[in-house]
Formats: sequence, C-alpha cells, structure tokens
Amino acid sequence: MSALFANIAETKRNALALADENARYTWAELDTLLNRIVNAVHALDLGAERRIAVFAPNSAECVLSYLGCLLGGISSVPANFHLTADELDYILQDSKATVLLVGSETADVGLAAAKKAGVTQVIGWRCAGRADLAHWEDVLARASDGEPASDMKPRPHLHYTSGTTGKPKATETPPSYFPPAPTVAAYAALMRERAALLPGGPSLVVSPMYHTGPLTTVRSMVGGAPVIVVKGFDPEHVLETIQRERIEGAVMVPTHLQRLLSLPLEVRGKYDVSSMKRLAHTGAACPREVKKQMIEWFGPVLVEAYGGTESGTTTMINSEEWLKRPGSVGKAAPPFEAVIYSEDGKELSANEIGLLYFRDTTGRGIIYHGDPEKTAAAHIAPGVFTLGEMGYIDSEGYVFITDRISDMVVSGGVNLYPAEAEHVLLQHEGVEDVAVIGVPNVEMGEELKALIVPRNKGNPPSADVLNRFCREKLAGYKCPRSYEFLGDIGRNAMGKVNKRELRRPYWPTDRTIGG
Repeated sequence: MSALFANIAETKRNALALADENARYTWAELDTLLNRIVNAVHALDLGAERRIAVFAPNSAECVLSYLGCLLGGISSVPANFHLTADELDYILQDSKATVLLVGSETADVGLAAAKKAGVTQVIGWRCAGRADLAHWEDVLARASDGEPASDMKPRPHLHYTSGTTGKPKATETPPSYFPPAPTVAAYAALMRERAALLPGGPSLVVSPMYHTGPLTTVRSMVGGAPVIVVKGFDPEHVLETIQRERIEGAVMVPTHLQRLLSLPLEVRGKYDVSSMKRLAHTGAACPREVKKQMIEWFGPVLVEAYGGTESGTTTMINSEEWLKRPGSVGKAAPPFEAVIYSEDGKELSANEIGLLYFRDTTGRGIIYHGDPEKTAAAHIAPGVFTLGEMGYIDSEGYVFITDRISDMVVSGGVNLYPAEAEHVLLQHEGVEDVAVIGVPNVEMGEELKALIVPRNKGNPPSADVLNRFCREKLAGYKCPRSYEFLGDIGRNAMGKVNKRELRRPYWPTDRTIGG
C-alpha cells in the first residue's frame, strides 16, 4: 500500500471508496489506481505552472482526476462543462494549463478550445473510437502502479468566477478550504484529521464538480471519506441513492431541496433518508419554508454554509440555531469575523443594515489571481473584504443578509432590497421561483418587477393575487409594481441568478440601473 493510503486500506481495505453509475472501487483498488494516475500525470508536459484543466460532467473519472492532481502536486483548473469553446479557450490560456481532461460529452468542445489555446495534450475518458485525443484508459495502462513520490507541495485548484462583469476572474482555493501543507503526505494527514470530524459513511456528490462545495467533498477522500457521485440531479434517483448507499453527508443548493420537496408525498415516503447525518446547503439563499420543510423531513441535519469561492465558508448555522433565528446564515466561522459598514466606511452597531464585510484574522483576505485591482476593490482595509452583500448582525453575532449590493434598486431616492419581496413571494403556494429586479420608471428612476416561475404553468396566480399577498407581509413601497410570468429565471447549477442579465431586456442601453 502507498504511504498515503496505507492507514485507510489497512482498516477498511475492501470497503467502498468511490462509486458512480458505472463503476465501484474499494480503498485497495483506489490505492493502486491512484498510483497509476499520479505517475501518468507526472509523465506529461505540465509546463512551468503545472496546471491541468478538467472539463467534464460528474463521474468517477472526474473525481479521480482531481485526486490525481492533488496527490501529484499539480494545480487542477475546474471548468464549467457548459462553456463554449471560446469561453474555455480563455480559461486555458489565462490559467496556462498545458493538459485538458474531457469526458465523452465534452470532447468536441474541449478539442476545439484546446486547438484555439494551443493545448496539444487532450485526454478523454469514455471516448471510445476517437483518434483525435489520448484515451484515459490507455494513458493509465502505460503508467506504473508503483508508489509515486509524495514529498512535493500540494497545490490548490484554480477556480474561475462567473463572467457577469467581463472576463472570468481566477482565484485559488483559499486556505480555509485547502489547508497549506509542506508535502502531499502532510496534507493527507491533515485531511485525515478533518475527516474524523465528519460523518464516517459515504457522502453524495450531486452538484457539478467545477464548484467548490462538491470539490471539498472530493478532497475529503484523501482523509478516508468515501464518495458516491451522480452525473445529474434527478430527485427520486437521489433519494433512492441515499437509501441504497446509506448516505450520511451531502452538499446541495436550495434548488435541489426544492426539487426534492416537489416530489409527491407518496414518492418521498417510499425512501428511507434516516442515514443522513449532515446535509449542507450553500450557493444561494434558501427560502424559509423550503428549509423548514426539509428539516421536518430529514431531521435537524441541515447545515447552511455562506461564503464564496475566493474566501471559503465565512458563516455557518446548524438546524437548531436556524429554527430559533429563521433567515440567519449564522455566526462567522474562524478565521473570520463579521462586521457591517455604512456606505461612508463607518462601522455600524448591532441590527443596523449596511455593507457586510469579513475580517480575516490571518490577514490574508481574498485574492484574485493576477488581478490586484479587483483584489483591492474587494477590501475596505487590509484583510477586511466583502463578497458584495448587504445585511446586519444581531446582538448575538448572527448574520442576516438582506441583499446583494449590486441588486439594490433606488426608486425615488429610496433604497429597495429585492430579496425582501423575493422571500415573501416564494411563500405563495403558486410560486415555484422568483427574481425581483429593477426596471425603468420615468418618474421614480426605477421600480421593482417580479419575474415569476409558477408552479402550475397552465394556471399561474394572477398579478393581483400576488400583489395582495406581498402587501400583506411588506410595506407597499417594498412590493413589486409589476409581475411577469416565465418558464425559467436562469439559475445556474449552484442556484445563483444573473440579475444583470435578467434586467438587460428592460433597459434601453447597457446601463441596467436608473439614473
């Protein structure tokens, strides 16, 4: 057994380590396979930056590629597998990746992007019959299964944030998610310590692995945490997998929770979910009623993590805390401290709404790779950064988010926060999803408009009904002045909505705010 997995393999040699819909591996099998993967990637021309881009849907091979890079001291670049060739080309060139890994579903786009970027090493799994790339299976078959070196320094992933305001920006996995270690062997020891704090049974990966949440789960495998990965999110299949595999942990986004709850009660009742010990949700604000129903169904196992790709988790709250303080995202998680500032830079007191910042007690803050201007703009002081949200902190230190700074609407000189109306409208039984945006108003500059995804597409609630419902719970000026019904508001795989793109059709120019 290798030095990295000896302890794991000795204690549970024949236990399941990794599975997807097509393959299952024990720890002993994984140990040998990872030796081949690490030796194979070390034989590639990795360039000065030593980066490999991964452009593929969820699969066991996708997990193995990230693990192989980690254990080989290589920085992997997770790429959204929905990207076009031009978008991927930018990431390949900006990251200076010299190798691209693809699945059968992404091979054509990946090869086109690689040609544009000058990347000559493209390796694909499950791509039988293709002569225009190297086959994953062949590359591994040629590699040694001998124990690779483990004295190189582990390197974090290089993530790319969304490109809503221009080209995507790169940021390395922060220390709170990727603890620094001098060698891969030392990193494995750290991850074993962390894994001991998590449920010991399998974790389920349902979100695309180009996001930080599922990648955290994948990295935990280095510490001995088994993983089951599914390619896409089918709610009943997820429930069946939880029951069959006795899943104990998972990371989901609110959209996943809503889709689970949308199943008929008789379908939900067919499956035993009592094995779940920790169901983390992140990526977007979760409607209160959705969260309450999930806690009633799964038990008090929900944990909410708020943060960003560039920071890691900045606050956290468990089910018991949340039930006492509905709507909170929890207290600041070490090494962070939460602080609220006014627009003129004054630190505010408890329960005062302002700009939400986090003080990194290590002094690091957040860093955008190769972009000192964006890095500086996110900080109000050294090590004190914002993720672009507004909110307040109550007298006990619990953080409540009212809106994103960029989503704020100014109507007649009054600041309006769309999240308030969204939270109310999501409680209406006829509303599946909603986004509230600012649209032009000749007199007031802007007004609120609600984009509604109805539960019953053929019989949506009327605008008058929704307006009365909203005004029962909010002051009239906080409610939308108009409603429009859509089939979808464009949430991404992690539950986020691009408000700027939603606003764009309603404005006569590229400017999508009033004034």
